[in-house]
Amino acid sequence: MDKPADKDILRVAKGVLLQESEAVATLADRIGDEFEKAVEKLFSCDGRVVVSGMGKSGQISRKIAATLASTGTPALYIHPSEGLHGDLGMLGPADVLLVLSNSGETEDILRMLPTVEVMKVPVIALLGRVDSRIGRKADIVLDASVEREACPMDLAPTTSTTAALALGDALAMALLELRDFAIEDYALLHPGGSLGKRLLTTVASLMHDGDRLPLVREDEQMHQVILLISEKGLGITGVVNPEGSLIGAITDGDLRRGLEANPELLNLKARDVMTPSPKRIQSDSLAVTALAQMEDHAITSLFVMRSGDDIQPEGLIHIHDILRSGIHR
Repeated sequence: MDKPADKDILRVAKGVLLQESEAVATLADRIGDEFEKAVEKLFSCDGRVVVSGMGKSGQISRKIAATLASTGTPALYIHPSEGLHGDLGMLGPADVLLVLSNSGETEDILRMLPTVEVMKVPVIALLGRVDSRIGRKADIVLDASVEREACPMDLAPTTSTTAALALGDALAMALLELRDFAIEDYALLHPGGSLGKRLLTTVASLMHDGDRLPLVREDEQMHQVILLISEKGLGITGVVNPEGSLIGAITDGDLRRGLEANPELLNLKARDVMTPSPKRIQSDSLAVTALAQMEDHAITSLFVMRSGDDIQPEGLIHIHDILRSGIHR
């Protein structure tokens, strides 16, 4: 089917993207006390955040509930119609109800609210019209209004749903910050697939330890150091003092540079050649964190220390170990 000559596809697409991005940008200037109240109410919630909306707002509600749940705020979605036929049983007095409606006049949500009031569940409304019936009944109202839809007929929910989704993301990220939600917490909630591997694999599970850990005493002769580096095959060895504390490291690169600078290198001891204070990481750290540290410092190995101990090494992790496991930044 040929494209009509008078239809400029790229012009239409760019217009949609610009209009929606501008609508989202205006939200940043509009949020204030009500947004802070909403975040505080959600943060202090001892139960779950129950999100509800109809039609396209329902689709956005599902996404907001999923984002909240995956970032440390227990949440679920209830369809308003199903809520009127028994699913309000999922709602308890410790919960908070977050409702979405562009018109602010969604009948099934309005029919839910008297029961919600009896249950003493606070209501946060994310609306396209704050002066609507839902807006007047809600405890906290968030203004997600837009000037018009990106639809040329100003009918299909487009800009309004984008704005609602962005405001929902803002709520979720503000809560994430308040909870000090860390990458380790995120990992616990995302155990599946490559993301789970990236966020659950620890340094301890990939490191070389025991007999595989290359370590030499600081007074070791360099010819023995070279033999050890060759035997372990990791291109590096740690250097320890008599107490077993890590004080330095010697790499293949150190050997090459040392031989070029001093033909008598083989007569030296490990302490004379080592690079002091090598980079290290705790054994309970995530492998992806180790990878980031290696890339940031342009190195290929980290010595692994027991959690809470920054002195005696218990392993070594090489960048190849991490990449082979399928982990990447």
